[in-house]
Amino acid sequence: MIAIAPSILAADFSRLGELVRQVESAGADRIHVDVMDGHFVPNLSMGAVVVKGLRPVTRLPLEVHLMVEDPGRFLDGFVAAGADTFIVHLEVLDDPRPLLQHIRHGLGKKAGLAFNPDLPIDRVEPHLRDIDMALCMTVFPGFGGQTYIPESTERIRQLRGMIASHQPACEIEVDGGIDHRTISLAAGAGANVFVAGSAVFGAPEGPAAAVKSLHHLAEAASS
Repeated sequence: MIAIAPSILAADFSRLGELVRQVESAGADRIHVDVMDGHFVPNLSMGAVVVKGLRPVTRLPLEVHLMVEDPGRFLDGFVAAGADTFIVHLEVLDDPRPLLQHIRHGLGKKAGLAFNPDLPIDRVEPHLRDIDMALCMTVFPGFGGQTYIPESTERIRQLRGMIASHQPACEIEVDGGIDHRTISLAAGAGANVFVAGSAVFGAPEGPAAAVKSLHHLAEAASS
């Protein structure tokens, strides 16, 4: 099933509640919250207080993308704030299984495993049975508004083949440079969850219309 996950990193924070309500009404499936620590990526962003503020505003799942060196430190605060899903990076975990199992079985939340564009896809394969979602980064994380890396399309296709063999229920999410042109490439290759920031909250037609358009394009490319 196709899902659009607007990234609030690109939203106007003075109107955040209003904008989240707009994308929810337009059919967005979840809200993507980017958390950066200034170490794993060269930028700082929001913390659990933002999730706490959004929780009463929307019924949509709140997924927290932890672009941080020590993701385990952040879990409890975001759980208390109302997060539903945690996405951690394979690059910072020697063995991700204990943390993934803690997220799923200890905290009762969904677990995603993210990986950067230069990480070989086969590094993800051993962990597919431990996750609900594989997040294939289509840019290097740390900043919004970047351009989709063309080689990502083949990486998504390879990942789809692995998931079909090992864990068909696992979602493939893509994040980075997803817009009205690239969403068709990613969907055609097998992605089904699309993080979009600038393409939603910076769209001239407004975020609600952008969500509807992106969903239509992804559906058409995946059918």
